[in-house]
Amino acid sequence: MAMEFNRIITLLRKERGITQKQAAQELGISQAQLSHYEKGIRECGLEFVVQIADYYNVSCDYLLGRSAERSGQTIKVEELPDAGGATSGSIYRGSVLPTMYKKLIENSLDILFDRLDQCRDKRVVTSVSNYLMLAVYRMFRRLYQAAPGNVASMFRVTPARWERDADAAMFLQEGELSATMAGENGACPDPAAFEMNTETLARDYPRHATSLMNLIKNSEEVIRKHNA
Repeated sequence: MAMEFNRIITLLRKERGITQKQAAQELGISQAQLSHYEKGIRECGLEFVVQIADYYNVSCDYLLGRSAERSGQTIKVEELPDAGGATSGSIYRGSVLPTMYKKLIENSLDILFDRLDQCRDKRVVTSVSNYLMLAVYRMFRRLYQAAPGNVASMFRVTPARWERDADAAMFLQEGELSATMAGENGACPDPAAFEMNTETLARDYPRHATSLMNLIKNSEEVIRKHNA
């Protein structure tokens, strides 16, 4: 939790676009003291946690990494907006976990594709979309093949090849995206379409930002657990 605190207060300062010196002056502490807090060298008291929460207009739970939402909101499945679709609220009825993850992913994808629409670069949209479709394809096919009675001929790529070929195709799409963003495939996309921070995300996507923040938090917990 201490690691989350120093990471988040550094993030909030940089998102606001102010220097460590300016933040320290406005908080009434020395720059060296704030630097120690941001680097995790020293732990602050509860009074400072409350003070800096007020300064950045966020909750203490957010500062301590207990909530992915700036307001400190605890996510509830019934409070997440439905992204729509033929299966919404039907096949997952009575099962909380799949419903929650489905909403987290759908709502996060809404934000992702809205940014892609603002980008208006066909190469970026194609690379990202192909990558995501391949990821869904891999998971669906793995579940499909778990039942021996399912007919393998549903797929054109053979059982011996599909997994490695799908991995390779995903890497290629990542490579295409990286090359496009670096300008190797022509003019670079306008980076302004991808400018965002936790405050602007909450403002621009008030119904979906909570899902994205929790998706990021959950994903990084999985990553850190795997690397532990």
